[in-house]
Amino acid sequence: MAHPSEHPHIVVHPPALDGSRRVTSGDETLGVASHLDDVVEILRLADLDRIEVEESDLIEWQGGGPEDWPGLSEHHAEQHDQ
Repeated sequence: MAHPSEHPHIVVHPPALDGSRRVTSGDETLGVASHLDDVVEILRLADLDRIEVEESDLIEWQGGGPEDWPGLSEHHAEQHDQ
């Protein structure tokens, strides 16, 4: 029987304490994302780049949607003084 690889179930898990979110497909961890762009890249590397990350029914967003990255919302815009 053919495996339904064209319909993977991707889960973006709730944010960890550092704001990162684990991305899994079934029992396999595909990667850890710190931003929506990371989710796109993780799926691209897993050859799942045909999925519309923000709109696909194949992705289950747990603990918040694609725009929820606690503590990281200014990640790209703000540089900390060192």
